Amino acid sequence: MVRLTVDLVMKNSNVLRNRKDESLARHLRRITHLNFSNKNIDEVEDLTMCRNLTVLYLYDNNINQIKNLGSNLTHLYLQNNCISCIENLSGLKRLEKLYLGGNCLTVVEGLEGLRELRELHIENQRLPPGEKLLFDPRTLHFLGISLSVLNISNNNIDELKDLAVLENLTQFVAADNQLKEIKDLEFVLSKWTKLCRMDLSGNPVCLKPKYREKVTIISKTLEILDGKEIKEMARQFLLNWKASRISKKKKNLENMTGPSLLPQLYESDNYRSLLPVYNQNFRHQLLEQPKYIVMAHTQSCNKHGQLQRSAGKRNISVIEDIKSEARGMESFSGCIPESECVGGQHGNERPGYPTNLINLWKGEKDETEGIP
Repeated sequence: MVRLTVDLVMKNSNVLRNRKDESLARHLRRITHLNFSNKNIDEVEDLTMCRNLTVLYLYDNNINQIKNLGSNLTHLYLQNNCISCIENLSGLKRLEKLYLGGNCLTVVEGLEGLRELRELHIENQRLPPGEKLLFDPRTLHFLGISLSVLNISNNNIDELKDLAVLENLTQFVAADNQLKEIKDLEFVLSKWTKLCRMDLSGNPVCLKPKYREKVTIISKTLEILDGKEIKEMARQFLLNWKASRISKKKKNLENMTGPSLLPQLYESDNYRSLLPVYNQNFRHQLLEQPKYIVMAHTQSCNKHGQLQRSAGKRNISVIEDIKSEARGMESFSGCIPESECVGGQHGNERPGYPTNLINLWKGEKDETEGIP
């Protein structure tokens, strides 16, 4: 057992006394850097006499509690100790970099007073089996203004949404975790508008098809992803390609649902009950590849948007008639069977639902969100 005391500091200090009669207090005030890494230290005594101490190296020791540190520290290195709780740091108002990797932490907390903290390195915690590193919302909210570098690698983390408040991040390292979904990345990257470097190597999400291309498009500021540079030319190519696809889909949708086409089916004297409607199981596919289909007989709408029952013909029986009326229209690609239509043959009437569908197909605001 070794305790870090003032006497030990004096013995190992590289700062020489100016005069033999220099007082201990004066000498300690001139010390700015101390390196006591890998010294088997398990406890730190009072270092407040080292008033100008700014950088303290205490990594690779046996320390289990953070305490008795100088208030003017800007850099604190405590990697690979036995620390299980972040505490007694609120007085370190000038702390800019904190290294806590390789300890026994389960929750990131107790950092609310560190207004100048720029970097937090908390990777490789020795967690209990099956547990992941957690984050106190109060700490995250407080660090949202100052923190620019965060390393949380190898902590069994499976989601990042709570970290979205860290809007000033420029570097983010989360390698060897359990991140799986690109949608989760899309959410936080939309908040991290200053991010330049990100490392997610070793996560399942990296195996997703076109992972790198998608992240490159989502984050306009990212320069290095998983250790590889993102060329601006490559990003511009992907953005142009995406814009081209969106434009093409929009044009196709307009061609299929424009005002010159929809009324031909919808305002026909014989088929006023015919209306395009979502297949409940393929709503998103339908937005990409819309088709004219027939309303179930319990869900029909006249040209004024009023709910009414059809004139007696069932969907299946009028398919051929619709094909005949739509012949020559490139957008017509068939009908979905009555059994697959929302409501179906025995479905319930849903007032207002057909009108919303008309608005959506005309390109107006989608008000059908939440319909199963």
